[in-house]
Amino acid sequence: MSSRRSRQSTSGVSRISDDQIIELVSKLRQLLPEIRDRPSNTVSASKVLQETCNYIRSLHTKVDDLSERLSQLLATIDADSEQAAIVRSLIM
Repeated sequence: MSSRRSRQSTSGVSRISDDQIIELVSKLRQLLPEIRDRPSNTVSASKVLQETCNYIRSLHTKVDDLSERLSQLLATIDADSEQAAIVRSLIM
């Protein structure tokens, strides 16, 4: 059986093909600012996966930071003010 075809496990469940993995890694690569502009042959699949994990962690950190900053901002303004209405319209 060719490695390019979908493999099947012993239970008969279809698995992802090598070509599909290559395509998915390529798509991930394009989403990563750290490596998207490098030639594809210089970045291994394991590096792409590692960088993807790092990037997702950094995005989580940024979301947490922005959530905290938003909470602090909302705590300092009057809930009925025009500023509060603007903030609510931005996050809804």
